[in-house]
Amino acid sequence: MPSKIALLSASVLSLSIATAARAEDQVADQVDAVVIVARDKAGLLERQPSQTVFGIAKPLIETPRSASLVSDVTLERYGVLTLDGVTKVSPGTNTASFYGVPGSLNIRGTLAENYFRGFKRVENRGTYSTPIGGASRIEILRGPPTPVYGAGKVGGLVNFIPKSARDEGRLLAEPEGEVSATVGDYNKKLVTGQFGAPVTLGQARGGIFVYGEAEDSHSYYKGVYPRHQTLELSSDFDLGGGWSTAVGGMVYHSDGDVQTPGWNRLTQDLIDHGVYITGRDTSLIDADHNGRLSPGEIGKYPYASALYLPYYGFPTTDAIHTLDTGVGTTKLDRRTVYISPADFSRTNTQTLYFDLAKDLGGDRSIKLQLFHDRLQNRRFVSYGYPATTDAKVSEARVTYAFPTDLGGVRAKALVGGSHRWFEGRRRESFNSGLIALDRRDISFGPTPTDTIDSPFDNDPGGLQWENDNRSRWKQTGVFVTSDIDVGRLNLVLGGRWDRYSVESQDTGILSYVPSGLKKDHRDKATYSASATYRLPIGLMPYVSYAKAAALEMSQAGDVAPNLIADGSWLSSSDLTEAGVKVQLLRGTLIGSLAAYRQNRTQVTGAISPPTVQGTRAKGVEVEVRWLASERLSFTFAGNSQRTEVKGPDTSFQYIPAYTAGVPGQQAYGGSYVVWSFASLPGRSGDYLYTLIPKSVVSLYGTYTSKARDWGQAGATLGVSHTSRTAGTVQNAVHYPAYSLVNASAYVTRGSYTVSINIDNLFDKVYFTPDADTYANLGALPGKGREWRATLKRTF
Repeated sequence: MPSKIALLSASVLSLSIATAARAEDQVADQVDAVVIVARDKAGLLERQPSQTVFGIAKPLIETPRSASLVSDVTLERYGVLTLDGVTKVSPGTNTASFYGVPGSLNIRGTLAENYFRGFKRVENRGTYSTPIGGASRIEILRGPPTPVYGAGKVGGLVNFIPKSARDEGRLLAEPEGEVSATVGDYNKKLVTGQFGAPVTLGQARGGIFVYGEAEDSHSYYKGVYPRHQTLELSSDFDLGGGWSTAVGGMVYHSDGDVQTPGWNRLTQDLIDHGVYITGRDTSLIDADHNGRLSPGEIGKYPYASALYLPYYGFPTTDAIHTLDTGVGTTKLDRRTVYISPADFSRTNTQTLYFDLAKDLGGDRSIKLQLFHDRLQNRRFVSYGYPATTDAKVSEARVTYAFPTDLGGVRAKALVGGSHRWFEGRRRESFNSGLIALDRRDISFGPTPTDTIDSPFDNDPGGLQWENDNRSRWKQTGVFVTSDIDVGRLNLVLGGRWDRYSVESQDTGILSYVPSGLKKDHRDKATYSASATYRLPIGLMPYVSYAKAAALEMSQAGDVAPNLIADGSWLSSSDLTEAGVKVQLLRGTLIGSLAAYRQNRTQVTGAISPPTVQGTRAKGVEVEVRWLASERLSFTFAGNSQRTEVKGPDTSFQYIPAYTAGVPGQQAYGGSYVVWSFASLPGRSGDYLYTLIPKSVVSLYGTYTSKARDWGQAGATLGVSHTSRTAGTVQNAVHYPAYSLVNASAYVTRGSYTVSINIDNLFDKVYFTPDADTYANLGALPGKGREWRATLKRTF
């Protein structure tokens, strides 16, 4: 009997000790949370676990994958206005210029995909500037999407989380709002407003939120006038009985996202010293005086355009290519870029979402989600690239979450299914070769004989739509993902199976496009596995592997008929990643170190059917965020990467005149092309993708003063260093490494805040190479020093 009493006493004592330990841990966690909230004035650390990486709520610091969070506060403090700016806080995200329009990030050497609340949007490589002003946070994942989000490539994704009445999981307790007005260099004018309020409707308790912004500005680049309007609406309600719902959407309109290649007639002397070769060709004449060159005024159409000469390894030229008026040199102003009053781009997007969820108790829940996104765009670039797009994608998703506890093994699992469908029409005219990027002397300005005709003009005998692709595809899948804890070991396993069905028909005037309706269907499985071991000293080493699949889409999200015909419309990619996450100093210092290898594909090609080209990449990424005190915080983001294009690269490419061995004065009136990039010297096999810098390193610091009777002030100062880049042909023009310093400061008094941002503080000269087919013909000069001031009032 005494032994039983002793045993019972020991059990009670053990339980008491365990309970006390858990209580101490909870108290410590609460203390750490208070410390973090008090110090995190720049919104650097995560307040709510993210579902972006695996679909299951999990803090990014505990997630075995390289990922970054950028909150709305960080966007404001660091002066980030477009997606390109997140390089300041997220490693591996430098982007080559997609004709000056920041539509997508380049992550780990290839273009990433844009998501909205976990749903993939219509493809946007550079059609319009992806709006980020209405984001409560932006999540950047370097790797494939979670199986819950659907199939996708391993390169990475950007997930936009809009502002709403459910802030970090909690509904608004009282009305709040904010209005701001921004003015700055080059007639910048931007206004924003937002308002949220709690709402009670019977047993339903929730809130609504509205955000809007409008910009009507000039630009650093002469002739570019960005204008856009954004409106977001959302409602979030707890309906009672465990039910909850979220309904909302975003509409966006822009008139100013005009694409520009920047500078043409590239030479090393132009990049190093700004010396530009001038001159125009007068061999071609605008005979009908309509202000542009019609096909009949150029040459045979739609094939064998007189504006381009195929290069077969020996120099050749043509009178139409020779500059004969105003030939010489001049110093080019960085603000002068390739632009014309005839250029335009008009975009409308509509994004809608609906959630209905039921809390079943015991950490079990079921959720229905609906999503719709539409893109409409009409654009013209006067060197010869008109296009119009009307594309829409919808998705329905059902998920069921439940826990599992088997002895020492605890797990959270998510299973479900989704159906996604797309319908779109993409019309473009650039495949006939009526393009002459170097023909215009941008120091002189646009003329009728360097402005190419457009189908929008509807002239008899004028340019026609060379590609007119109507495309539909469907993707139906089931998925499972699980988060498993076994002591200090954490496993995340997931996969999905999808059935794809695609059909496309191109009725444009180009005969090399496969005729008739092309159809195909295929089943494909994807999976991922990750393991993390939590060391007691705040280190969490991890390894991860993923095998992914994705549709090979064009700029409008459609699938080209020739890819369906040859079976290359569905591709595979894989990722191997290893790293370590760090959480020290009571959670005020977090960081990650990741090394990766990946294989993925990208669509290339023009004047010939698009082709699917393989790439391989490897690299190392470092990210550190440190709340050094209640006044001072720091961020560091850096990477070193190497991306290769797998040979042979058989894509059609424009090449610069010096590659063809022709002096510029004898060549700039037209273009030189190769039918297979692999035919160039040194490009028959794998080659380095030099449009992306080998490394980008950013260090930023933020200081916030104590709250005084008069208010509070703060400042942010940072520098980003980008290594050199270059064109992709052998002996290409290279663009030197550069460092940019950015600064901002603010003062708050009562409900008013005045802030000032200065980008490129020391007016550094730098260049970003163009992307895609014209990468070796154009480069965008970086923006010089710009300032802007914002007055904000909260209520």
